[in-house]
Amino acid sequence: MIIAGKRALITGIQGFTGRYMAAELKAVGYEVFGTGTQPSDEAGYFQVDLADGSALRDLLANIQPDVVVHLAALAFVGHGAADAFYRVNLIGTRHLLEAIAACGKVPDCVLLASSANVYGNASAGLLSEITAPAPANDYAVSKLAMEHMARLWHDRLPIVITRPFNYTGVGQAYSFLLPKIVAHFRQRAETIELGNLDISRDFSDVRAVVKAYRGLIEARPVGETVNVSSGTSHTLREIIDMCSAFTGHQLRVEVNPAFVRANEVKILCGDNSRLRELVRGWETPRLAETLSWMLSAE
Repeated sequence: MIIAGKRALITGIQGFTGRYMAAELKAVGYEVFGTGTQPSDEAGYFQVDLADGSALRDLLANIQPDVVVHLAALAFVGHGAADAFYRVNLIGTRHLLEAIAACGKVPDCVLLASSANVYGNASAGLLSEITAPAPANDYAVSKLAMEHMARLWHDRLPIVITRPFNYTGVGQAYSFLLPKIVAHFRQRAETIELGNLDISRDFSDVRAVVKAYRGLIEARPVGETVNVSSGTSHTLREIIDMCSAFTGHQLRVEVNPAFVRANEVKILCGDNSRLRELVRGWETPRLAETLSWMLSAE
């Protein structure tokens, strides 16, 4: 589907997902605008803090977007300042929704990125959208609170909430596990310090995630919450073995107790059947393909 004459606003456009999301929307014809907290002279970019409700209202009134993709968030679960999760992920999102509702134009779709971390240690097996959340850390609680808050706006805005499971790709920060592992293999390091090697995660490819987001914008399942996941999980041990197979390099793993969190979510694996119903033909590459892309990136 080619879009003509439509405007999209992406919050957090300078972030890992934001850059891929911008490219995805531009490729189908959207005029893309973005916000972030760092200065930039890039066309269509605005330095606006989600804490500044007045600035957000002015910006939304000026842009009058047809689509809003809200990616801006404090996303690193290990971040030390718990209060920041709530200021950014909950209060910041409320400021944004307030600004959208006041801008004088109802968008076609407002996509809010939540997180599969809201499921916590809810249950074993595939986690579906009807699985009862059981958040196990402040990041997850802030995202679930954001979801509940957003429901207060459902009668005024066409909101779709996504719950992405883990995803990765070229350009993701080294503070995240897979980029850290990949970097050590690319450097042919002798050792790496990790936490619990037996946690199991469902990893998608960032390129597939933004295609899912675009597909949901087009499908507009307003009022729904939709998982974005591969449906397959891998332990860190398996990921290290995959990287070893690609590179021929053996990396000695040292478990650092400081990296093992007491409230660690053991298994996260998502049921993506609703996403596949809404976005026909959606697929994500196998994790081995994504790791190969990351290991061979320039």
